[in-house]
Amino acid sequence: MTGGFILTIGEALGAWTWVVAGLVLLVAELLAPGAFLLWFGIAAILTGLLAVAAGWLAPALFAPVISWQGELVVFLVLAVIAVAIGRRVMGGPGRRRAEADPRLNRRAESLVGREAVLVEPLSGGEGRARIDDSVWRVGGPDLPAGARVRIVAAHGTRLEVHPVSPPSAP
Repeated sequence: MTGGFILTIGEALGAWTWVVAGLVLLVAELLAPGAFLLWFGIAAILTGLLAVAAGWLAPALFAPVISWQGELVVFLVLAVIAVAIGRRVMGGPGRRRAEADPRLNRRAESLVGREAVLVEPLSGGEGRARIDDSVWRVGGPDLPAGARVRIVAAHGTRLEVHPVSPPSAP
């Protein structure tokens, strides 16, 4: 007796349950962004709307109303289609996205072209220079501490520098 009662409630609420579930998934997507739940929410809403339309059209077309199992199959098919479209539109794993700034997370490379001041003499091709609030290892021609240099290249965390103006003879 209870099995029939639950099935009747499931059939009565089926279409609108899909719509509500879809809306819940869309709200969950807002709370946990990543465009993953979005596609399942869209599929659930479409499943509910199709089930409502089928319920309205079934008597006119002398067709049976979609069962909950049929609704589940429709949802799964629509979810696969929605995820496939979403991956194509949004890009997915394995799809290379163009970087907005190729130097992003490459701080040394972003310093090329800037000027710095040597905090210790550049001797034997090695020294240190202050750039903003950091001290970097630099390489280049021998120069005294305090000389202004221009960064011309980055090799890992070592910067290649050249004097801004030729050093004056002591």
